[in-house]
Amino acid sequence: MTKLMKKPELLAPAGNMEKGKMALLYGADAIYLGGKMFGLRAFANNFSLEEIAEITAFAHSMQKKVYVTVNIFAHNEDIDKLPAYLLELDKAGVDALLISDLGVWQTARQTVPDMELHVSTQANTTNYAAVNAWQQLGAARVVLARELSLQEINAIGKKAEVELEAFVHGAMCISYSGRCLLSSYLTGRDGNRGACAQACRWEYTLQEKNRPGEQFDIQEDERGTYIMNSRDLCLIDYLPELMRAGVNSFKIEGRMKSVHYVATVVSVYRKAIDMCYDDMDNYHVSDKWREELEKVSHRPYTTGFAVQKPDDKGQIYTTSSYEQTHDFIGLVLDYDTETCRAYIEQRNNVKEGEQMEVLMPNGMLFEIVLQDMRNQDGETISSAPHAQQKFSVHTDCRLMPYSLLRRKIQ
Repeated sequence: MTKLMKKPELLAPAGNMEKGKMALLYGADAIYLGGKMFGLRAFANNFSLEEIAEITAFAHSMQKKVYVTVNIFAHNEDIDKLPAYLLELDKAGVDALLISDLGVWQTARQTVPDMELHVSTQANTTNYAAVNAWQQLGAARVVLARELSLQEINAIGKKAEVELEAFVHGAMCISYSGRCLLSSYLTGRDGNRGACAQACRWEYTLQEKNRPGEQFDIQEDERGTYIMNSRDLCLIDYLPELMRAGVNSFKIEGRMKSVHYVATVVSVYRKAIDMCYDDMDNYHVSDKWREELEKVSHRPYTTGFAVQKPDDKGQIYTTSSYEQTHDFIGLVLDYDTETCRAYIEQRNNVKEGEQMEVLMPNGMLFEIVLQDMRNQDGETISSAPHAQQKFSVHTDCRLMPYSLLRRKIQ
């Protein structure tokens, strides 16, 4: 098959072990994660070296892949510590490294010469010449900058032989593919070394230096304005264009997101990619998929730079808060076919008799009513109010482990 005809990989974020397993079980072909060092999500839980080996073995047992971010812009002290870390990643069996810094790249080439290397979106790759240059340096894949239009991606795809990866869903950064100094200046936390304070999401007012108290005419509420706060990316309508452009991997942003977010978004894009690949000409986005994407915590969606240059509708000037239609209530741990009891770990207060929506790893979606609630000692209870409390309910529906229970927000 030609590059154009290959089915794109669905690549999902893994902020910790649970999220990584959920992403894989709900349909991701690969996950990307960060270790305790050298990644750009220092405030995610991230993975120890032992955990990286564990999740890699889990992924490989499903014939899926694990990529590790080593995408900080390194300083001297970072480079000094890097070789030993890279050797441990190689020992853990990870499938590829995501790198943005040329010094880190060269160190990786020398230290783990057989490791597959991917160019991180932080490298700001916006043209085919840069893609081809990275290929000459040994890149197996280039993650394109989020500032590209579909037309530009298509043009790159025609001239590039290396694999291409593009973001299709998740939070957007106000800075050029994440290269931002704002956090460093305001808090001393370097966003380019994994410690971003997300200062772009803060509340600001604008004032001209020589006119104290004079405000510019910017849309705002009584609390101020959020002039750098982007909407979230959603390109589910444009999967055919991305496939035709030769994009090999569709990437979801969100290592800081919840288990509910990762599982739900991955489940939707799994269905969408499968449908699009099977019949690209008749591809359409179902109302159910759109409803699913609204159920998770997110900012209003935008197509970013894909269709046209963003205007004021691509930003949210009045708030940085999230919206969602459903709450994540619990995670199914097991199901006993003899007693027809589902064993659940609570993630939000829940009472007997409440109607729950269930999303299973196989994509099935249906509703149940919580009946005959019992605690771990088998005692009847009327509610599960404690964080991560374990309980069971009777249901004739055979619930798969790792199924999500959620409740519509009233």
